[in-house]
Amino acid sequence: MRVRKMTIKDHSQVLSLWRNSEGIGTGDGDSKKDINSYLKRNPGLSFVAVADKKIIGAVLCGHDGRRGYLHHLAVAPAHRGMHLGTSLVKACLSGLQALGIPKCNIFVYKTNTNGLEFWKKAGWNTRIDLLVMQKKPGS
Repeated sequence: MRVRKMTIKDHSQVLSLWRNSEGIGTGDGDSKKDINSYLKRNPGLSFVAVADKKIIGAVLCGHDGRRGYLHHLAVAPAHRGMHLGTSLVKACLSGLQALGIPKCNIFVYKTNTNGLEFWKKAGWNTRIDLLVMQKKPGS
């Protein structure tokens, strides 16, 4: 198994992994076009874990110039417990640190108990003072 930078050629396998991973929500923003734009805006920050030419883990990573953001961290069930998620996150955080980004945020569904457990074990802190709000431009 190895961790490498995500490319747009990975999109089909990555989207399949995300769609088949509990606790991961996919939507319009995960189209090949939108992921390609995201990867171009945030070069070298998103990663996949590969075994036997199959993607078994993936994470999107980007930043807004002051905060980093991780999205859709997923590891195939058969490969969990092998520290792949941790390796993917470390790769992202190293890339953000190299760019001088001092903090990173994640979004986790409240019902994603496995995800919440993973992030808490890894030392991430829950912010109870914030809510995420969203609106589609033009609506």
